[in-house]
Amino acid sequence: MAAPPSVGRVSTTSELSEIDALIDELLRDHPLPATPMTEFLGAQFDRGLAWVHFPHGLGGLGLSPKHQPHINARLFSAGAANPFMLNPMGYGMCGPTVVEWGSTEQKQRYLRPLFTAQEMWCQLFSEPGAGSDVAGLSMTAVRDGDEWILNGQKVWTSLAHLARWGLVIVRTDPNAVKHAGITAFVVDMHAPGVEVRPLRQMTGSAEFNEVYFTDVRVPAAEMLGSPGEGWRVSLTTLMNERTAIGGSTPPRGSGPIASAVALYADLPLDQQAAYRDRLMQLWCEAEAIRLNNLRASANRRMGSPGPEGSIGKMAGAEHNIRVQEFCMDLMGAEAMLYGDYASGGVGTGSLADIAKVAFLRSRANTIEGGTAEIMRNILGERVLGLPGDVRVDRDRPWKDVPRS
Repeated sequence: MAAPPSVGRVSTTSELSEIDALIDELLRDHPLPATPMTEFLGAQFDRGLAWVHFPHGLGGLGLSPKHQPHINARLFSAGAANPFMLNPMGYGMCGPTVVEWGSTEQKQRYLRPLFTAQEMWCQLFSEPGAGSDVAGLSMTAVRDGDEWILNGQKVWTSLAHLARWGLVIVRTDPNAVKHAGITAFVVDMHAPGVEVRPLRQMTGSAEFNEVYFTDVRVPAAEMLGSPGEGWRVSLTTLMNERTAIGGSTPPRGSGPIASAVALYADLPLDQQAAYRDRLMQLWCEAEAIRLNNLRASANRRMGSPGPEGSIGKMAGAEHNIRVQEFCMDLMGAEAMLYGDYASGGVGTGSLADIAKVAFLRSRANTIEGGTAEIMRNILGERVLGLPGDVRVDRDRPWKDVPRS
């Protein structure tokens, strides 16, 4: 296994001065908006300002990850694009996994075009029979000389239809217990035998996909970690995913609650009183979640998130559903009208149209990145120290575990 990225050091004034000098240089040499965004992001990566806690030469400076919000704030205010929005699976999940588990060649090959969004990424974990229980997956990989041959199906794969590369976990040893027989690979999404089929959602969009692998050949050099380490690799990805989904710390009063406040403000004054208490309760919940995420961010000093990311993910997902339901109530009968289904319902792009899409989309928040039920299990067992669920398959080879 490759060595993990350099861990954060104690923040010093000299580190911030070094970072600010690099930001000043970046903005001076690549002024916005005149510089094409791909060129700007490449220059940001080369200066170590992509993931500041990554090693030198790989988009980082080997500093504490707590400097990244400062970097982002300065660059975003200058008009830079948010790399997470351009390549969410790549920047938020796959990049940190590659830098922790990838070979030197993989890091040098993949990280820069991933950050610039010239190469989109997806993660291929869930299967029709292995969703919440990802370790029960059945997609196989069989060694054939210097290659592995992959066969099976993945589902609910976000952005697979746009991705150039995918991070996939497969069953390589059916005789091992289910967690121990998994291996991770980087797979070419354009390789022969890879078929991507969109899954249209009730919003009208098709951001999820099912992906079929038929005798897909992957070089052995594209393995992340070692054979049988796929579960540990996947945990790195999942912890980063849950932090990316639920661990953000936007400004006070922003995000979904801002839409609710705006819709409330549009109501006639004589109607606002009926909703005021409910709005304030939701606003207070949003602020509590934001402050919890700030605390969790302050506790992350080693560059690899832990189970605390599940708190923000679970609470934020369930809170968002309540906020979106409130927005529908504010609109009354207007909420029953939906825009152009073929284009995802956005319609005119008005606040009301966007809120309707967000309402339908919010149901996915409690599923993607780990269901709310799984988040409760993680928090109960790994944070609160409660007894775990009964697991009758813990010591049984995967091939002997009954499956539906």
